[in-house]
Amino acid sequence: MDINFPLILMIATAVTGVIALLDLLWLKSRRGEKPEPMLVEQSKSFFPVLAIVFVLRSFIFEPFQIPSASMEPGLVEGDFILVSKFSYGLRMPVFRNKLVPLGDPERGDVMVFFPPNDPRYFIKRVIGLPGDKVQYRNRQLTVNGVEVPTETQGGEPVYRPTRYYAEEQLRPDLDARIQWMPMRTVFGQAALSGGPEGEWVVPEGHYFMMGDNRANSADSRAWGFVPEELIVGKAVAVWMHWKGWNSLPSFDRNRWIP
Repeated sequence: MDINFPLILMIATAVTGVIALLDLLWLKSRRGEKPEPMLVEQSKSFFPVLAIVFVLRSFIFEPFQIPSASMEPGLVEGDFILVSKFSYGLRMPVFRNKLVPLGDPERGDVMVFFPPNDPRYFIKRVIGLPGDKVQYRNRQLTVNGVEVPTETQGGEPVYRPTRYYAEEQLRPDLDARIQWMPMRTVFGQAALSGGPEGEWVVPEGHYFMMGDNRANSADSRAWGFVPEELIVGKAVAVWMHWKGWNSLPSFDRNRWIP
């Protein structure tokens, strides 16, 4: 069962804050010189910490861990990233309705969101904006009838030595490195797989998302478009890499995410 940490944090902050406020306005004068009850003492101690964490996590930055290989070669399993919660506007915690509009996703952004009908966080790259027509065939991405420049690099990414990678220029100031998977045709010939193909028209208020590991990513090609209200934030930096309890954290992958 998935734990709804934002909801738990909001409730804990609200409860400890109410208890601390009641003590300040009413309980303190009634008990006189008697010692503080443990509940009041603990609430007054924890509320400032919870409030700071709640504000930072809800409106500034939130940490996430990359859970799968779907964003290789740029982001690998075990990377810890920071997600900007204000890049696309300030949202109400838990309920996710937009409070202050500050910006919209751009094509090529790496975005964290909730996919339709799934309570888990996903991270993919923004490919299609509202109203865009997206086509993906033979590893070639086309947006609104214009082929996205793609340059095959060949070679093998460090973290996945049996794959091949390329670079897509999703916008003039961004080259996104993507990854393909080697395969064999029915005739036994070597080939590269880019994953599911098709054509899509992005509805208004929605976004079309794809993983950089095109042949190994559950994304909009499988489950559809992401509504604007399910956006969590923009991935902006890798701040640590930790594969698991049998290894030590590493900081040699730390970088800004373009």
